[in-house]
Amino acid sequence: MAALAVMVLLLQGCGGSGSSKGGYGYGDGPPPKDVEVAHIPDAVPKVEPVTKAGNKSPYTVFGKTYEVLPSSIGYRQQGVASWYGNKFHGRNTSNGEPYSMYEMTAAHKTLPIPCYVRVTNVENGRSVIVRVNDRGPFHGDRIIDLSYVAAKKLGYSDRGTAKVIVEAIDPLKYQKNSVEQPHIYSQPSVIPSAQPVVSSDDYALPGNTFLQVGAFSTHSAASTLSQKVQSLTEFPVVVRQQSQPTTLYKVLVGPLSDNVTLLNLRNLLQQRENISPFVVYE
Repeated sequence: MAALAVMVLLLQGCGGSGSSKGGYGYGDGPPPKDVEVAHIPDAVPKVEPVTKAGNKSPYTVFGKTYEVLPSSIGYRQQGVASWYGNKFHGRNTSNGEPYSMYEMTAAHKTLPIPCYVRVTNVENGRSVIVRVNDRGPFHGDRIIDLSYVAAKKLGYSDRGTAKVIVEAIDPLKYQKNSVEQPHIYSQPSVIPSAQPVVSSDDYALPGNTFLQVGAFSTHSAASTLSQKVQSLTEFPVVVRQQSQPTTLYKVLVGPLSDNVTLLNLRNLLQQRENISPFVVYE
């Protein structure tokens, strides 16, 4: 009976979806009404204790045994992401929290719960930060299940799956180095002329702070965007190649020295080109 209870707890999230249709479980789907995700912020990494619930190790699902990692630090993996939505909305996740398809969360088979990861869609360069609080997915070759809104922000909610890179975030380092995180790919409904940010909270940034404005599978596409962005700013715009785990050409602006400069540049790119960059440390 105890083993059955553990199994039920593990499968209350996306892992119990069994056979699949598209990228989400059979009978699952998006919310009844369309959701505008531009205003939904990413999860904010913070130090949290590992919960007892959801971290039993080893555990077995559908005849396969998994061992929960002792720490998420240094974790990085490339693979296929799917998402889960309306069918599981309101049900308990593996650590006992209610699942909400409107929050920036995820399910993973072996990362400790809770933890935070950055998920990047390798096809379009979009990136989000989510909080892992559930187990799964337990079918196919999928490495992570995202909430509906997280998948929509990454641009794959309509087709169900996407090739992604999952990278664990160290909350201590994130809190030390973070600046105000831009919302990924949000677009203003009316594009006004760019106005300088007036801030009483200006501060210096680490010397390796850049804004990433895009990532592409070909150098030519990255170069095209680089030239367009360079025409808007006097800051250096560079294309850097990432070879592992897959080849990407990232378009970066910087380095940027202070917070107000970063925010002004971010606003300029949003308002002139509908580009919403995010902060990276290179």
